Amino acid sequence: MNPDPRVSPPAAYGTPEAPRLAVQGEARLEFDPETAHIGITVSARGTDRRTALEDLTRRNALALDLVKTYGDAVEKLETGAFSISPQLARHGRGDRVRSYHGRVHITAVLTDFTALGELTTRLADLELTQVDGPWWAMRPDSPAHGEVRRQAVREAVKRAREYAQALGADLAALVELADPGAEDGHPVPVAYAGGFARRGMTSEMAEDAPALDLEPQRQTLHALVNARFIMTPPQL
Repeated sequence: MNPDPRVSPPAAYGTPEAPRLAVQGEARLEFDPETAHIGITVSARGTDRRTALEDLTRRNALALDLVKTYGDAVEKLETGAFSISPQLARHGRGDRVRSYHGRVHITAVLTDFTALGELTTRLADLELTQVDGPWWAMRPDSPAHGEVRRQAVREAVKRAREYAQALGADLAALVELADPGAEDGHPVPVAYAGGFARRGMTSEMAEDAPALDLEPQRQTLHALVNARFIMTPPQL
């Protein structure tokens, strides 16, 4: 269907009677973290492959059982990479295997931070076990993401109205609201959780070590939005 030639299309940048106004709205808000991630690496060594595998299996089961004793405080428990590799002798002729080293990587996500310090200490006290973390985070579906985006939109409207009022005008209509990059097919994240903390611990800690006092680190969420408005004729 051909457009009516008597109807003029809107100007790309507005008209003197209906100028367009383009602004960005930005917001940064802090929230208490919702989850804490820790990485657990269980290792084993043996003079032969079977011995290394048996030790690794036993230590892996011990670490998993310990994490599971915390029940609902653990939201997710996953096993990642597994490896068993021969270690060759440094001296001598030929490829002579000196020993075998095995590793299993485990990830745990906790929501009860009161249990976090005790669990990390008990895990780190296990033989040949390394603990990394915690990494604090917000859930991807957290309402906090929506809150920071709404704040960014309010900031865009506020900024646009201030520009219009500086010209003796006011906002008349919203033309477009978009994430940065949405128009060219390369969107950028409009919200992210930042400020992760990391601590590394090994099994060399003393026996019956007290639980670590881990203070949750506040998370900063950021949102950015592009907005275009039509405003009333300015009073120049």
